[in-house]
Amino acid sequence: MHVAVLAWSRSSKRLAVIAVDVFLSLLATWLAFSLRLDTLHVPTPVQARVYLLIPLLAIPVFIRFGLYRAIFRYTGQAALIATTKAISVYAIILIGVLISTQWLMVPRSLGILQPLIFLILVGASRAMARFWLAGLADGDGTPVRRLLIFGAGTAGVQTAVAMAVSRQFELVGFVDDDPAKVGRSINGVLVTPAAEVEQRVLQDHITDILLAMPSASRQRRHAIIQSLNSLPVHVRTLPSMADLATGRVTVQDFRELDIEDLLGREPVAPHQDLLGRDLRGKTVLVTGAGGSIGSELSRSIVEQRPRQLLLLDHNEFGLYAIHQELQALCVAQGLEVELVALLGSVAHLDRMRAVCMRYQPDTVYHAAAYKHVPMVETNAGEGVLNNVFGTWNMAQAALASGAQRFVLVSTDKAVRPTNVMGATKRMAELVLQALAAAPGPTCFSMVRFGNVLGSSGSVVPLFRQQLANGGPLTVTHAEVTRYFMTIPEAAQLVVQAGAMGQGGDVFVLDMGEPVKIIDLARRMVHLSGLSVRDASRPDGDIAISITGLRPGEKLYEELLIGDNPEPTPHPRILRAQEAFVPWADLEPQLHALRRAAQADDEHRIRTVLAQCVQGFPAPATV
Repeated sequence: MHVAVLAWSRSSKRLAVIAVDVFLSLLATWLAFSLRLDTLHVPTPVQARVYLLIPLLAIPVFIRFGLYRAIFRYTGQAALIATTKAISVYAIILIGVLISTQWLMVPRSLGILQPLIFLILVGASRAMARFWLAGLADGDGTPVRRLLIFGAGTAGVQTAVAMAVSRQFELVGFVDDDPAKVGRSINGVLVTPAAEVEQRVLQDHITDILLAMPSASRQRRHAIIQSLNSLPVHVRTLPSMADLATGRVTVQDFRELDIEDLLGREPVAPHQDLLGRDLRGKTVLVTGAGGSIGSELSRSIVEQRPRQLLLLDHNEFGLYAIHQELQALCVAQGLEVELVALLGSVAHLDRMRAVCMRYQPDTVYHAAAYKHVPMVETNAGEGVLNNVFGTWNMAQAALASGAQRFVLVSTDKAVRPTNVMGATKRMAELVLQALAAAPGPTCFSMVRFGNVLGSSGSVVPLFRQQLANGGPLTVTHAEVTRYFMTIPEAAQLVVQAGAMGQGGDVFVLDMGEPVKIIDLARRMVHLSGLSVRDASRPDGDIAISITGLRPGEKLYEELLIGDNPEPTPHPRILRAQEAFVPWADLEPQLHALRRAAQADDEHRIRTVLAQCVQGFPAPATV
């Protein structure tokens, strides 16, 4: 029945509520007369005027106070206060009318008694409608999930109030570490200490836990998540505080845990002087601006108010998307930045020279690259032309136009690479190191880091999709480990590292501790309230499949080739001590590599790369 009522149009619902209020106003009038006259009331013709007058007074006041705009399923304290104010105003008007008319057999006390009864009836009707429409008094038999809210602060309590209308969850309790809250009751729900969560989960058959601690540190959230990892519950987190403040949080708004929560990495605040040093008031060029890193770099850069931001990419849609996004951002924040969208490939030297000579960029961030290991492994020639010679082209264009700084976005896969992609990135580093050793107007530096979360091809979105499909989660090898960092943090660190460059610097970002991918997969399964299906638990929910290492894939990634990196003013940025090949020795190898790439001679490509790049294996002799 309540489903059919919810399907009514808004105007039909309003008319129904007004009809109910008219009836309640008449009922309240009859009760008031009966109580005042101490008998079941039969109205006289004069008293009938009061019955007619009261809804004519009450309904317009209710409309003026917006009582018919409320959604009964979400009514709460605010709606009750609004109803009380409306009936108070109505009561004042009613008393004034009764005093001024002096009708016979109509007691003046009716102006007080009738509004009080009316308030009780209206409040009760709203409460009954709320419970009925929410399905709390007339459930449909769907199993209700039992929920603990971790955090009994403002966010947790607001969420509990908003959730009271949901038929999907039954709030069983709060969890909190604050001794002042433990053992107390919030709206009739007990607050349990964190140490007793496991006991509570098993005893009360808890199915879900919601983290309602928006102000907690990343490390604290990670510690809590670790403690819940072995429990058979689905762990999720709240949306933003702005959503909570509306009072309209629903279970659909609960988010799956961010990977940052799973890893427990606490971001370091950026050094504002480093962020803006080479950006404010300057012309800045970002290559690969439509990609994962390039787009985030562009977002970080535009907030530092450069005079002009040049967005370069060969992907038309990616370039269009970031250009539109940044235009909207500039309007919203009042940023006077000229945005220029430039279509072009870094593999085309003449186009890059023309761009740099026309716009004269002060700083270049080179993020354009092919980065997917298996893709480049089977397309080695294109990988070389884009990653190596695209970098050389951009470096030549920057030098010719007198750019002050050139920053290459590199990767941990450039360290002792076993794949072509990593070798091409190390070759790009060698090009810049050799150019930096020669006199010139441009300061070349490169920033090397590991995997960024949420980028195209990232493992976490893949795992979430596989979970949604019922599994299995695919891991290439049980021992594969990787470093992880968020895209915004990586972009900000690239900008800050580039500002510290002195020429030929290889900066390494502190990525924290490496993470074993299979452990990450297991954690995501458990925190989704599911179990891993394996030999020890054949009836588990989700299988983890080992698919075998892909061509060129390493078990472990490294960030350094040499030893003893130097610290910098930023705690997350180190300066590596890396050997390089002088330009006189490197240039002939580059020409040989170009010829091999243009001929798509994979054997020769690998041979030249092996001669230049430490750790890259030479191809087998044919």
